[in-house]
Order: sequence, then structure tokens, then C-alpha cells
Amino acid sequence: MDDVEPLVPQGPAEERSPNSHCTRCPISSQSPGDSKVVEDFRRRLKYFFMNPCEKYRARGRKPWKLMLQILKIAIITFQLVSFGLSNEMMVTFKEENLMVFKHLFLKEYKDQRVDRYAVYTKTDVYGHIYYVIDRFINLQNLTVGNHAYEKIEGEYTPLTLCQEFFRKGSISPGNDTFDIDPHVDKECISVYPLEPLENKTLSRDINFSLDFKRLLSVNIYLTLKAINLQTVRHHELPDCYAFSIIIMFDNRAHSGRIKINLENNVGINECKDWNVASTSGKNNHLLLFDSFVILACFTSLILCTRSVYKGSQLQFHYTAFFHTYFGKTVPWSERMEFVNGWYILIIVSDTLTIAGSALKIGIQTKDLTNYDVCSILLGTSTMLVWVGVIRYLGFFKKYNILILALRAAIPNVIRFSCCAGLIYLGYCFCGWIVLGPYHEKFRTLDKVTECLFSLINGDDLYSTFQKMREKRYMQHQKDRVLVSQLKAFVAECRDQPDSGKYKMDKEPTCCCYCFG
Repeated sequence: MDDVEPLVPQGPAEERSPNSHCTRCPISSQSPGDSKVVEDFRRRLKYFFMNPCEKYRARGRKPWKLMLQILKIAIITFQLVSFGLSNEMMVTFKEENLMVFKHLFLKEYKDQRVDRYAVYTKTDVYGHIYYVIDRFINLQNLTVGNHAYEKIEGEYTPLTLCQEFFRKGSISPGNDTFDIDPHVDKECISVYPLEPLENKTLSRDINFSLDFKRLLSVNIYLTLKAINLQTVRHHELPDCYAFSIIIMFDNRAHSGRIKINLENNVGINECKDWNVASTSGKNNHLLLFDSFVILACFTSLILCTRSVYKGSQLQFHYTAFFHTYFGKTVPWSERMEFVNGWYILIIVSDTLTIAGSALKIGIQTKDLTNYDVCSILLGTSTMLVWVGVIRYLGFFKKYNILILALRAAIPNVIRFSCCAGLIYLGYCFCGWIVLGPYHEKFRTLDKVTECLFSLINGDDLYSTFQKMREKRYMQHQKDRVLVSQLKAFVAECRDQPDSGKYKMDKEPTCCCYCFG
């Protein structure tokens, strides 16, 4: 507080502060005891703003919070690595099953981009639908995995085939006429597994036909079960998965191209009956470790909350002290100096870690399956814990350069980000409208944002502009060149510049043409 104005006595009158039990007296009438009170309070404030090393030298107080934070970095990082390995196996299992289902149920599917997988004839549509049904019925004889049909109360879950179409539709493109009722109707039929079809025509076997002029979409729903056994190698209990598969035939554009897409919604459940040798001991160790993490974070949460409370109390005392002794109002900028932002960061981190660890315990005991929520909590908390290390590096002068640079640069960085964000949004809207018709990466607004971000980083420059060079319809078209009549007339001259025919001693002053 080097820039604080000189403290001026306020007069001989005594006045009691509304926020404290102290009595404000003029400086001239203060006794040596009052000067000692001022000096003691100043010393108290200085001790509050000391770092743990200085506090240890001042009073011999051991930096318990510092040692606890260092311990937290180690145990939380180990916990995150342990959960990350388990989460990695889960994600890998889901992605590999998605690829398996595409090869099993999509006819003639190759490892290609999904948005390019489509059919163009009525025969192909029926053929692909029947192909899915046939694969579902004969799944047990086809798959090399441990996939099985879902059972509910002893009965197999059927494959459901649904079509959505306009309630009424009379379309005649040749006459430029149509009559459409925009209300959408939906019809569904069910096909149970282990019941093979007798004929190869859908209309005979399951009484299913499509009116392509009114058709909006065909959706096929089926559910399969599987068990992820790769966790057994890591001495963990396996998970039981329920894959809800949706195969969509999208004809909403009515362009003659019906896009086919397969989506897979995964549900993870506790296996009803399981027995894995030498697994319970490993799980007990992990549960004990997660409990220790919760205990450490809870202790850190209490200590940091206590420090924030003490700082808040000292801020009120400081405000009352200045009002009592010097008649001055403390501005909010000085009051906020008593609020330690690092403690707030640690409190948030501890809260996230406790919640994430509790979810992790539930996942390990198979009571919960919220992998995504647990990943967000543990990942965010670990990031905040490592960011909090910067505070302790700031106690050393050489490492404090980073903190000082960040503190000085943050306002300018925020201003620059706001301006850059406005420019980025402007380019997004412009690219969507101007380049969207000519390039697939600018076709939708979300694709534009991804593409522009990649271009800024230099990740996708060549491929993007190479495709744009092939499709520069804004200048010319491949089928019909858009040129003026003048250029077309001049282009008929085949004389080369070095032919000598352009060397003329005198150019004609005028040309006369007679048309008869």
C-alpha cells in the first residue's frame, strides 16, 4: 500500500464505528498504547500476506497446506491415470463395436466416410433393408464377437422397422404440380430373431412396401448385448454393454440419393452373474486408494475454506480499523486483496475431485456407469490441481516471471480475444454463404467453424484449397465456359505471337464492311 494517501486526523470528536467495537479517536490524542495497536494490526496484516516459507521463518509454522497440495498432485494424478486406462478400454470397445456393426449390417460397406454411403435405386433400398434383417436373424452364425440378442422377461427384443412418410402426396414434376399433406405418419413392423424369412421379397414376408414419393425416412432399430472382457486382464470387473443400433435411410431431400447412416447408443450395466478369479483384491485396493483421495481432498477443502473465512474476517476488521482510526473508506479493490483466488481454485478442484472419486467408486463397484461425467470431473480437477502449482512457483523470484507476465497480459489477451472472436464469426458467416455451395467443408455452419479453425492452425490448407481449385464455379464452370462475345471472337484467331503476321508497317485507320 505504497500509494495510500497520508492518514489525516479527522478531529477531536470520538465516534463509534457501526461495524466494530472500536472507538475512533483523533491521532493527536492517541496514547502510546494506541500506536502499539496500530503497529500490531499492521504486523498482523503483513503476516497474513506472507507466503508459507516466510510464515515458517516468522513463527515456525509448518506449511501443512503446501505439503497437502503436493501430496494431492501425486495421488490425484495417479488416480486419473488409473481411471484413464479403464476409460480408454471402454472407449476402444465402443468404437470397435461400432465398426463391427457397420460391416455386419451395411451392405457392401467399406471403411469410408459415412456421409458418402448411399443408395440410388428402389431395388437397392429394398436390398439393403432386407440385408439388415437377414444379418440380424443370422447374427449368431456370423459374428466372431460375444454379441447376443437382448432378452426382456425371457423374450427376445425384436428388430423394429419403421417408415415415416407424408400423409398424402401427389407429385408430378413433369407438370410442375404437387399436392402434399405435410403431416407425417409412421408405420412400424417387428421382426423377431431366430425366425428366418421364407421368401426373398419383403412385401411377401413381412408385408412391407415403400411409397418413395411420400417417403421421408426408414429407420431400423435393434439392440444387441456384449461383455467387455479386456478389463479382466487388468484385474477389473468386466462391464455388460447394451448397444442400441439405429440404421437410418434419409430421404428428406427427395433428391434421388438416400443416405444411410448407422448410429450406436451404448448403455453400460452391471452384469447379473459374474465370477472372475483374483479380481476382488485388486478392486479393494483401488477402492481404498479412492477413499484416501476423498479424505485428502476433504481435508484440503476444510483448510482452504478456513483460510478464505479468516481472510474475509480480516478484511472486515481492516475496513473497520481504517474507519475507526482514520475515518477513511476502504475501496473494493483493496478489499478483494484479502480474497485469495488460489484458495478458491483449490476449493473448486477439491469439490470436483470428491465428486469424481465418488463416481469412480460407483463405477468400480458396478453401481454406476457414468463414465463421461466421471471423466469430466476428474479431468477438470486434475487440470486445476496442476494449475494451482503455479502459485507455489511464484514464491521464487525467478519462477515468478510467468505469473507476473500472465497478470499483466490477461486484460490485453481478453480484449484481443473479443476482437478476434468477432472477426472469426464474421468469416464463419461469410464462408457459409459464399463458399458453402462450392465446398463441402463450408456446407453447414458447424463445419465452417471447424474448417476455419483448422485453416488458422495450418492443419488443412492444402486439401481445402485443392478442392476449391477444382470447383471454382464463381469464375467458370467445367461444362460451359462463361466468356464474353468479344473474347469468343478473338479466340478464333489461331495466329501465334511469333508467326510474323502481327508485324505491320501501318495499321489501317478504319475498316469498312459491306453486308449484302
